[in-house]
Amino acid sequence: MPQLLRIGPYILYFWSNENLPLEPIHVHITEGTASANATKIWITSSGKALICNNNSRIPERILNRLLRVVEANSAEFVQAWKDHFGEITYYC
Repeated sequence: MPQLLRIGPYILYFWSNENLPLEPIHVHITEGTASANATKIWITSSGKALICNNNSRIPERILNRLLRVVEANSAEFVQAWKDHFGEITYYC
């Protein structure tokens, strides 16, 4: 589980045991311990962040700030995904 960032109590990470075929690029966000069912954010080919789900029940105000962080770091996250998984596809 590569951790990408920690912002206060929230961690942004990739879940290493992704399904095959590999899902489009996304990050998970949770407070505390990482899990496969945490909030999932798609990263689009233009670097935008889209909410897939908010399973971690992050309050909307905080989630919106975290989306801006994902967008600001999307190029680094894309490169980290390529380095970790060896391939990349986009949701859109």
